[in-house]
Amino acid sequence: MESVGRLAGGVAHDFSNLLTPIMGYAQLGATQVPEDHPLQLSPEQIQKAAQRAAGLTRQLLALSRRQVIEPKVINLNTLVSDMEKMLQRLIGEDLVLTTGAALDLGLVKADPGQVEQVLLNLVVNARDAMPQGGAIAAGTANATLDQAQAGQHLGAAPGQYVVLSVTDTGTGMTEEVKAHLFEPFFTTKGVGKGTGLGLATCYGVVQQSGGFIDVQSAVGAGTSFRACLPRVEEAPAAQAAGGEGQPSALTGRETVLLAEDEAGVRELAVRVLEGQGHTVLASANGEEALVVAQQHGGQPIHLLVADVIMPHMGGVELARRFAGLCPHSPILFISGYTGEPAAAQGVIGAAMNYLQKPFLPADLARRVREALDRLAPAHVAG
Repeated sequence: MESVGRLAGGVAHDFSNLLTPIMGYAQLGATQVPEDHPLQLSPEQIQKAAQRAAGLTRQLLALSRRQVIEPKVINLNTLVSDMEKMLQRLIGEDLVLTTGAALDLGLVKADPGQVEQVLLNLVVNARDAMPQGGAIAAGTANATLDQAQAGQHLGAAPGQYVVLSVTDTGTGMTEEVKAHLFEPFFTTKGVGKGTGLGLATCYGVVQQSGGFIDVQSAVGAGTSFRACLPRVEEAPAAQAAGGEGQPSALTGRETVLLAEDEAGVRELAVRVLEGQGHTVLASANGEEALVVAQQHGGQPIHLLVADVIMPHMGGVELARRFAGLCPHSPILFISGYTGEPAAAQGVIGAAMNYLQKPFLPADLARRVREALDRLAPAHVAG
């Protein structure tokens, strides 16, 4: 699993570098073609296909447990309730979906988008197990595991958990199928009907969040998946009035130092940021970026945008040295893959200054504006 995870993470990294300019130029092209023009359909279809590919990339990252996550304290009852209508439309009219919410449910700390992905994948898997119709029950519960119970589940520790369960009345599984259930690309569906990544993704997401998955199934008796996440006592973060505080305008006249080794991504970023009014100093790696910064004649550089992994000098080392030249300038990291070395050196701890590839032009413009508007200097691990 670890070897396959490393492979998946590496593939996702390269795939993200390819998808970023595809998605970016398709979006830019769509904005430059009149809505009633026959060519408008082309960039729209490119965007749709690229978004599906980006979803596959996110699954690979979740599988490899190298996806950059933004954990928050959440109530799973709220998450299930918010997704209920969408799930009902997804499974169709021949299946009955019921949801149950445990009273006094504990809180968990996890990435909301990832937990939604787990619920979605489990419900889709249940739907596919009932081609002739049936019932799906999604619910929540509190659970406490002692030492003996924790020993029955790989990677589990004793303590309090919050359970997200999905139970179906489908065909069930043999012991042989259960033994391979979470293996990447393992599927019992026909050719072209499944990637074999859905359950493997759930496994990766739950493990990355510190939990485990329990499966109970028998042939002809349906299946029950229980995703168990550690319970936390933190209070949910209060939402600021007016949503997430999006900046009213994304344009600006600041100078941005850009370090990105992938030419397609670099050229797209330059086009987007210059289109927003910024002056962009572009370079292909950290060494080049550092020379550009030193030769800038003492003029201010307001922001560093750096890919995490580059040849000659990566984004982390560049950020350290840049902080010595421009101590009050923020730093925005971008990457399609963040492995243990980068995480250990504090990249993920760089607050909200991180943009995951593949990204759209609007995502880059927004994150750059947010970073520039943030008064506090970026924190880079020493």
